[in-house]
Amino acid sequence: IWAPRRSWQPRSTICYTRTMAYQPLQLDSCIGFSGKVPAGLQVHPNKEQIVYPLGSAPIIKKIAGKKSQQFLAGDNNNISCVAISRSGRYVAAGTSTHQGYQADIVVWDWKTLAEKFRFKLHKVKVQALVFSPNESFLFSLGGQDDASVVVWDLEKGAVLCGSPVAPAAAGQGIALAVCNSKDTTFVTAGDNTIRIWDVDVPNRKLKPIDISLGALRRVVNCIQVSEDDEFAYLGTTSGDIVQVSIRTRLFKAIGPEKTKIEQGVTALALVRNGELLIGGGAGTVARMRPGTWKIEAQKKVEGGVTSVALRGDGHEFFAGTTFATIYKFSLPELVSEVRSVGHYERVNQIAFPRGTSELFATCSVNDIRVWQTAANKEALRITVPNKECHCIAFQPDGKFIVSGWDDGVVRAFTPQTGKLLFEIPNAQNKGVTAITLTNDGARLITGGGEGLVRVWKLGRDTQTLVTGMKEHKGLITDVRVRKNDAELVSASADGTCIVWDLTRFVRNQILFANTVFKQVRYRPDEAQVLTVGSDRKAGYWEVFDGSLIREVEVSAAGSVNALDISADGVSFVTGGDDRLIKVFTYKEAV
Repeated sequence: IWAPRRSWQPRSTICYTRTMAYQPLQLDSCIGFSGKVPAGLQVHPNKEQIVYPLGSAPIIKKIAGKKSQQFLAGDNNNISCVAISRSGRYVAAGTSTHQGYQADIVVWDWKTLAEKFRFKLHKVKVQALVFSPNESFLFSLGGQDDASVVVWDLEKGAVLCGSPVAPAAAGQGIALAVCNSKDTTFVTAGDNTIRIWDVDVPNRKLKPIDISLGALRRVVNCIQVSEDDEFAYLGTTSGDIVQVSIRTRLFKAIGPEKTKIEQGVTALALVRNGELLIGGGAGTVARMRPGTWKIEAQKKVEGGVTSVALRGDGHEFFAGTTFATIYKFSLPELVSEVRSVGHYERVNQIAFPRGTSELFATCSVNDIRVWQTAANKEALRITVPNKECHCIAFQPDGKFIVSGWDDGVVRAFTPQTGKLLFEIPNAQNKGVTAITLTNDGARLITGGGEGLVRVWKLGRDTQTLVTGMKEHKGLITDVRVRKNDAELVSASADGTCIVWDLTRFVRNQILFANTVFKQVRYRPDEAQVLTVGSDRKAGYWEVFDGSLIREVEVSAAGSVNALDISADGVSFVTGGDDRLIKVFTYKEAV
């Protein structure tokens, strides 16, 4: 259903507003893991699936057999914590939002994967979540701006009680754990605070008891409670573990004294035989016996360990790291294998080689990665430390990948080995923000943060600047070349797209709009170009005279950041700040 909304438009165009519902796309696979979420990686009690956060959605993934993945839809804010109930009946996720807003807690039913509850009380961020053993209650801990602990009644779907998480003299509450047999006893800890709580259900009150460490001062990152509820073990930023008696509510021990865990203890798990599995901020995975505090075995992984999740009784476990990597370990020798890898920062661009979809490349902070499409496996990683890659493109014959970086350098690598073939220093003054090659592979086109489009001639061993074309006043966001290499279109944040003549190196046409253009694409017949930007619209433009044919609103909220058109020109796809991937027919835009 389309409702034409007439408003002022250049050249008497009509803007169409979309009023129909979208059909859901079927997820084939996804690559990624938000590894910086503490205890974000969890193993479901059925021992067959893992749950982990990816941006604003938890992902359910099978451990063995034919891999399958599912999103749990529910929120638009990034996930800050994840919890699974003892029987696996519920999955919960807390979120973080902007200052002045309340963060959501979403609870899903495992069988139906439907949203069961949505709670909103904590300010800005939910720091931690945990279910009571009998799944009657959900305990939530607020972040630094909230500083409260709340008990939610899952039978009534409402708040039961709440309290400030720490004394006024203490700092932020960071970690939360519940006893294994008592629904109404739990532990919180953080910056110079350790508290054991009892819930007075009839009177709807929380009763805390503070645990004193004497002269010791510790910041706690994580908590594990022993199976018999006798002790709580607390991992600290100092690299040691504090042992507290839950029964007597007293400090018992701390260790190890000498061999500390480098960059602090960031994750803990307790094996049934009483041993502790430890994750460290510097990538240490260790097995330790409480009491003796002796490290029995240890291994290093890539990135800081944020999650240690047991599978079953602990014959094997999974570890998640800040570098978005998931490892599987076998006990007792800590034999490991990599189960999943991904970018740990924003992905700036995706590129396919010409004529094949078996491989694709992505670029991010510090690296470029080449992936096998069918297997979703990393085939190659090209690392350039302390630099960010903004854009990439394959040479038409696939012999190398060209990339543009924030230091203004163009670097070319082989897609087989990642060997550096050449680099062009100072290719752009304010970073290379867009890059492409002509179809004959003889020329390279770059765009920069200063608004300059440059053309380079690629020789056998040389890269020569041909010319620079400067009419844009803002950052170049995209560059695309026609099939005959006679024209180039560039999109800019200044609200213009320019069609350039690549023979005379002058402007043929200019397209104006009240938007920040994000991407531009030629339709396959090259009579039109399609643009998207911050105004939430897709614009259809005539290449011959630069006139706007029509605009279609393709997003209800937020900028549209990504665009591509199918090879046959029948459909196009968009993605943007609304976190939705949408596929439209080109002619009707439905």
